[in-house]
Amino acid sequence: MTHAPTDTGPRRSRRKTTGGRASAPRGRGRRIRRWVALGALVVVLAAGGVGYWLYSDLDGNIKGVDIDTAIGDDRPQKLPTSGQNILILGSDSRAGANAALHTGNVSGARSDTALVMHIPEGRTKAVAVSIPRDTLVTRPGCARSDGTTVPSAKRVMFNSIYSQVGPACVVKTVEQISGVRMDHYVEIDFAGFKELVDAIGGVEVHVPQDIHDRSSGLNLSAGTHRLDGTQSLQFVRTRHGIGDGSDLGRIGLQQQFMLDLLSEIKKQDLLGSPAKSFKIADKLTAALTTDSGLASLTKLAEFGRSLNGIDPSTMETIMLPVAYDKVDPNRVVAAEPQATRLWKAIRTDSAIPESAKTSPAKGGGTS
Repeated sequence: MTHAPTDTGPRRSRRKTTGGRASAPRGRGRRIRRWVALGALVVVLAAGGVGYWLYSDLDGNIKGVDIDTAIGDDRPQKLPTSGQNILILGSDSRAGANAALHTGNVSGARSDTALVMHIPEGRTKAVAVSIPRDTLVTRPGCARSDGTTVPSAKRVMFNSIYSQVGPACVVKTVEQISGVRMDHYVEIDFAGFKELVDAIGGVEVHVPQDIHDRSSGLNLSAGTHRLDGTQSLQFVRTRHGIGDGSDLGRIGLQQQFMLDLLSEIKKQDLLGSPAKSFKIADKLTAALTTDSGLASLTKLAEFGRSLNGIDPSTMETIMLPVAYDKVDPNRVVAAEPQATRLWKAIRTDSAIPESAKTSPAKGGGTS
């Protein structure tokens, strides 16, 4: 018969001997756990402080323009099925460091690149319409940021409106000539754009033919190249090395580069997670001016995430159909009825007919 061991002898004395000392390790353990917890709390608080500092720094980079107040009620009606329409400008100053990029001696900043990006309902695809900078338009009466006003004027070169009156007037002009309500405004400063491209490690582009432009300083052989910031600026500015040497010739390059840049931004998730890489996000936000509806890191990130379903490689790029002006062949005017058909399709969020994509002024056939 087997008996259960009794708790006597050495075992009992061992428990008794250690019993008085057992509280010491447990006490040290509790103190260690408290210090670990306190340390963790300090780390969390410190990380939160750094996170707030980073957020504040990036948030403060973004410059906002109150487009709604500046334009007032004199705007096209927002249709319930019109999707999202964003006016994107590339503003370019040729002063300071930019003057070293073989860009000419032009005073002030101008909107060298203008795109109306239309995102249909569902946000799975997009259309980008380039407005040639040399297009003659009727500029509506506008208010400047200092409160003064400028009257309406006919036959004004489109890219001069930005420097003469300001971004709100560019938005108003685009709305007047298109009948399309702009939901947002995004401006990219080309000097900041150069630093952004360098920060993301360059942008890869494919060049179907050699480009040698003594004016911009760009020299590329046919093939695929990864362009740094300086080369990217030269690429979007080049006009004499391709097509007929006019502004129309480089629009195709600008559209191509925009898609390649958007693909790189999407791949690195810069809009979906702007704090993911502070250096890159810093350059991105510093290069941006937006309407007040997007002028915060939170709003910009939310808008970026809402566009995640769009693949830049499937984006359709169109140049506003234009014809050479009969008075000044160095300028162009909207070609009709093509332009009206194009804007109507965007306004009603419908398919753009092929007849609305043909431009009498070809610019060397690059667009």
